Amino acid sequence: MKKFFAAISAALLLFASAPLSASGQKTASGSASPVTINVYNWGEYISTGEDGSMDVNAEFTKATGIRVNYTTFEDNESMYSKLAGGGANYDVIFPSDYMVSKLIQEKLVKKLNFKNIPNFQYIDKDYRNMVYDSKNEYSVPYTWGVIGIFYNKKHVKEPVNSWKILWNSKYSGKILMFDNPRDSFGIAQKILGFSYNTKNISEWNAAASLLEKQKPLVQAYVMDQIFDKMSSGEAWLAPYYAGDAVTLVKDNPDIGFAIPTKEGTNFFIDAMCIPTCSQHQKEAEEYINFLCRPDVAAANMEVVGYSTPESEAKKLLPAEMRNNPIFYPPESIIKKSETYVNLPEDVNLQVDSLWAQVKMGGPGETKTLVAVLVGFLLLYIFIVIWKKVKHRRELSYVPRERAVRPEK
Repeated sequence: MKKFFAAISAALLLFASAPLSASGQKTASGSASPVTINVYNWGEYISTGEDGSMDVNAEFTKATGIRVNYTTFEDNESMYSKLAGGGANYDVIFPSDYMVSKLIQEKLVKKLNFKNIPNFQYIDKDYRNMVYDSKNEYSVPYTWGVIGIFYNKKHVKEPVNSWKILWNSKYSGKILMFDNPRDSFGIAQKILGFSYNTKNISEWNAAASLLEKQKPLVQAYVMDQIFDKMSSGEAWLAPYYAGDAVTLVKDNPDIGFAIPTKEGTNFFIDAMCIPTCSQHQKEAEEYINFLCRPDVAAANMEVVGYSTPESEAKKLLPAEMRNNPIFYPPESIIKKSETYVNLPEDVNLQVDSLWAQVKMGGPGETKTLVAVLVGFLLLYIFIVIWKKVKHRRELSYVPRERAVRPEK
C-alpha cells in the first residue's frame, strides 16, 4: 500500500509541478537562487521515503524548487527554549496545542496568510478555531491523537485500563515515564481527578507528591527512547502517544497499547506555525499548504501513524488504519479526554519548579543533595586555605646555616 501511495503521489506531484516556477530570489545575473526553509519538527514525525513510502520533503522540493533543511526536537519545552532564546532561525515549527497559545501570547509566531494555504479547506471544522488559537490566525492542524500506555504482553497480564498501573510496585524498574512536565503531571492529575489546566497550586503540589512516590519505580524519564527500551524488553510499561503504535505494536507482537478508560486521557493537536524569526514566510506557507494536500497528508500519516484532521485524507488511508480504535478512538474516549491549554506564567514557574523537584526525588532527597554539595564546597575551601597556609610557611622558612668552627 505504501508503494502504491508513493507511485500515485509521485505522478501527481510531477504533473502538479509542471506549471510552477521554483520559488527563489533573483541573483545579479537574473537566475533564480533556490530558497531553503528551515523546518523544525518532532522526531519520527514525517515520512522520509523508507520502505517505498513518500519522501515528503524531497517531493515538496520537486514540486516547488524550495529546499528543506529539516531538524527535530524532543519536546515542546526544548523547542520553545530555542525560539525564546532568540538564536533560532526556523521557518516552520510544529508545536502542540498549549504551546501554540504560549507562542501567540509571547508574539513568537506570525499570523498566516491563508491565501497561500488554499488546502486549508480540507481541514475538518472540528479542528478549526480551537481553544489555543480561537480565531485560527496562527496555526494549521497537522495531526491529532490521544495518550495511552504501551505494555509488554509477556509480563503485563492484567487489564491496562487505568493510569494507576504505572504506580504498581511489582513493575518496579520496568516503568518508563514522560520526560516532560505537562504529560507527566497530566497522568497524575487524572488519577487525582484534577483538570490538566487547573490554576490551583495545591492541586499541582498534590500531583507532584504523587509523581515523587512513583519515582523509585521508574526506570527512566524518556521521550523517543521509548522505542528502543520497549522493543528490547528493557521496559514493560510506558505512557506515550497513540500514533507511535504504528511503529511499536506493528513491529513487535509482544507490545500492546491501551487507552485508560477509567480516568480519561489527553486529546492533543500538533499544529504547523511560522515563527517570527522566519525570513521566508511565503515559502513556509507553501510548505504548510503542501502538507495539507489530501494525497500527501494520507501518504504521510500512513507512515507517521498519527491521526489526520482531514476527512478527505482519511478516506485514502488503508482500512486497517481508518477502522483502528488506536488511531481513531471511539467518541466515548474523545468525550472523556481533555486538551492542554497554556497556563498563567506564575503557574508555569511553579510547575517547572515542582518538575525539577520530582526529577531530583522530592524535597527529602533535594535537601540531602544540597547538604552533600555544601559539604564538598566546605572541603574544597578547607583544602584551598590549607594549601595557601602551607605555601606561606614554606616561603617564610629560612634554614639555619651550619656553624663553622674557627681554625686553630
